[in-house]
Amino acid sequence: MHARLTARLHRQLQADSGLSLTDFDVLVQLTDRADERSRVLELANALQWEKSRLSHHLARMQRRGLVERQECPDDARGAFVALTPAGRDAIERAAPAHVNTVRDLVFDHLTAQQVDVLGTLAEQVMARLDATESDDAGKSSRPDRAGG
Repeated sequence: MHARLTARLHRQLQADSGLSLTDFDVLVQLTDRADERSRVLELANALQWEKSRLSHHLARMQRRGLVERQECPDDARGAFVALTPAGRDAIERAAPAHVNTVRDLVFDHLTAQQVDVLGTLAEQVMARLDATESDDAGKSSRPDRAGG
């Protein structure tokens, strides 16, 4: 279900606006911030992406004029990713049709009770992910003992 829904949302968003679903995800993160910018690592964490994946994607978005890099005055090595006017325009044009697609594919054909159950299930999965996140981080930082 996840793969099919994601693929359909991607195709529809691309057809409606020329944005990919990953473009949209980045733009949403930036528009949700008061100053419409973010440090790269904070953005990677919010999206749950590897920093290298985000860097490559941001470079493509920057070439299309959707985002720009801004120097960080506090940290010469750091930079911000900021929404451009073209990026703001792109998400404002894309969002209404995208929301309608999500409603059509997911919510419009469920009863209020089913939506409540879906919400409860999502909360339970998220709680489990939160509870095991520190376990996963500890496992990845431990040396591999099998290799000697």
